[in-house]
Order: sequence, then C-alpha cells, then structure tokens
Amino acid sequence: MTLFIDGDALPNLLKPIILRSIERLALRTKVIANKKIHIGSSKYIEYIIVNQGADEADHHIVALCQEHDLVITADIPLADRIISKHAHAIDHRGELYSVDNIKQYLAMRNLMESIRESGEITGGPKSFGPKDAHAFANQFNAFLAKQC
Repeated sequence: MTLFIDGDALPNLLKPIILRSIERLALRTKVIANKKIHIGSSKYIEYIIVNQGADEADHHIVALCQEHDLVITADIPLADRIISKHAHAIDHRGELYSVDNIKQYLAMRNLMESIRESGEITGGPKSFGPKDAHAFANQFNAFLAKQC
C-alpha cells in the first residue's frame, strides 16, 4: 500500500500524526501539491510538486493511485475518483470515504456549491482543531491496523 497525501490543504496538526505512522510502519508515502509542503524528513516520503492549476495535484494522485492505496484528502470529488479505483480515502476530520457513502458526500458538496453560486452565504466549514486531529488519528490508525 502507498499513502498519498493531497498536500494543498493539509492541516499542520496532522503532520506529526502522519509522520509517526509513516516511520513506524515504513509506509511508502507520496505528498503531492502545487507548492512545497513539508510533513517531515523520512526516507519513506517522496515530495512531488505539480504544475499550478486547478486540480493538477488531484489528477496526479489519481494517475498514480492503485487499488488498496490510501489517499488523505479533504477534496470530495478527488475522494470519489479514488474510491472508483478501489482505493481508500480519508479526510482531515477522520471520515473514511467508501462506496457506501461517497455519493452522498458528493451530492451534499454539489448542493452546497450550487447554493453558494446562487449568492447565498453558507459560512463554510468550522475551523479545524484538536478534536478533529484526534478523530483523524483514531480513524487513520484503525485503518492502518487493518491494512498493514
């Protein structure tokens, strides 16, 4: 299994959690973003900077991702593409996306996007905090315990 990290919006609170697991499990990892992102130094991490542009990092992740790999991303359309490749996706707040729930998340995301486009102010997601990092760590570690 390879771990892919959509690095463009990765919360800093998650970096030490992820790095500990990478080192503990010798987990081959690719951090992909359109700017320099640093999680930490590890012989298991490859940093890949893609061209600027909408969804360039996403396209690169999808191209490299294979069945059973894990992608950490908050991007629901990317998660949908990953799930369709029979790989796994988890978001920054610990939600493990699956074939059973990804279409519901995608529909809600699209609905909220159309509401915003109509001029409504929706407020956006709540700020990321320690409780979110804890939920991520629990889900991430549980997933790795089953898969590795």
